[in-house]
Amino acid sequence: MESPDLTDRTVLVTGSARGVGRELLLSTASRGARTAVHYNSSDEAAETVAEMALEQGATDAMTVQADITDPDDVTTMIDEIEAELGPVDILVNNVGDFAPTHWAEIPFETWNRVLETNLNGTYLCSKAVLPGMRDREYGRIVNIGYASSEKGLVSPKNFPYFVAKTGVIMFTRMLAADTQDDGITVNAVSPYVVENSDEFPDELPRGKAATFDDLSGALLYFLSEQAAYVSGQNIEVDGGWLPETV
Repeated sequence: MESPDLTDRTVLVTGSARGVGRELLLSTASRGARTAVHYNSSDEAAETVAEMALEQGATDAMTVQADITDPDDVTTMIDEIEAELGPVDILVNNVGDFAPTHWAEIPFETWNRVLETNLNGTYLCSKAVLPGMRDREYGRIVNIGYASSEKGLVSPKNFPYFVAKTGVIMFTRMLAADTQDDGITVNAVSPYVVENSDEFPDELPRGKAATFDDLSGALLYFLSEQAAYVSGQNIEVDGGWLPETV
């Protein structure tokens, strides 16, 4: 696969001040993209990532603050990016809280926050950039899911996260169908355990967690010309993991 040239593209990765979001954003920066580093409260970390993006080859970089569950915040965020970097060509919906607790012990506020950040945030950010993408007849939206969420993964722990990520995959396919004639592709990348995870299970597929490079490879494929006819798809970056229903 040829590495995509993103020199003329503006990229927004939500939650890109830290972790997976940071690494996904930097992978686009190294391909020459104009990068928008989104954060909610980690302003200093976001500034550091913007500097790193420029060092790694980004044409331009900025930081932008928003609560992606707030429609007004999302609108303001997109307006700020377009004013400084130009219209958003590539959106990576990465933000998503989780709650590794038995569902019966999770307060409603936590349940709601997990659904809002993972599902509502994906919906709001996608909706905000779509009109411009349709006008330009070009756009790439990549949503971050969770491995096996579309296979009926069931667990009493982290239940709202699984519910939300299953919704993200359904939203990905619906939006792909709705934009099939607009020059837009909508896909998903779904990891299992990633190298920066807080907890690791006793057994991992292939004896290791997914690396940031593993995830970036899947993202860059969806952004490449080779994937221009690929939409509504989900790449599970999980080493072949198949969970037991518990």
